[in-house]
Amino acid sequence: MPKSNPTAPKYKRILLKLSGEALGGEAGQGICPEVVADMAQQIKEVRALGVEIVIVVGGGNIFRGLSGSERGIERATGDYMGMLATVINALALQDALEKAGVATRVQSAITMSQVAEPFIRRRAVRHLEKGRVVIFGGGTGNPFFSTDTAAALRAAELGVDVILKATKVDGIYDSDPKKNPTAKRFATITYMEALQKQLKVMDSAAFSLCMDNHMPIIVFDLFKPHNIKRVVLGEKVGTLVVD
Repeated sequence: MPKSNPTAPKYKRILLKLSGEALGGEAGQGICPEVVADMAQQIKEVRALGVEIVIVVGGGNIFRGLSGSERGIERATGDYMGMLATVINALALQDALEKAGVATRVQSAITMSQVAEPFIRRRAVRHLEKGRVVIFGGGTGNPFFSTDTAAALRAAELGVDVILKATKVDGIYDSDPKKNPTAKRFATITYMEALQKQLKVMDSAAFSLCMDNHMPIIVFDLFKPHNIKRVVLGEKVGTLVVD
């Protein structure tokens, strides 16, 4: 019986969901060039395995529509401002990846042809087939939807194998591990269990999309070295959410 190759990736096409706060480093605000450069290196080593990568990036390090609306900005306007922030982050990540020698394309759900392609599904698939990393900015292009929902939507449209939700914690816990030292981490959890326990994996619209399309989600710590590669190789990293 042939031995399995420990360096063979488990997934052929992945979607990496990055929060805007992740690009801001420890403070979670603005853009930290060192952190973005480190992300680019992690993505580069996964791309070197032959894995096709799409990235959806948030904008919370610059502006978050919901918090803006709480301060008096009209909600739809605030959400559009947040979508523009995600494009700024997408360009920062593109710059770091290109400097690391990784071919990229940025596609935006909001048309801005000087800096990004419009989102066209077939073109995005073609870029992936040519070995480019595709970074999606602009969320879904609609207010009242989060970038988590954009990630679930693009994952379904592009037929990815798994959504990798990068966070600052090493998985999903039954309570906040920062407040409760005895919090239990789940290795695997079903969609229904996560909903019943009200574990904030994603917002409800995004989570419903994943559940309806049987899209597995892995929640993991982005800030441990080589963690994206470890996940892609099938190591038991973080928490897997499945049917």
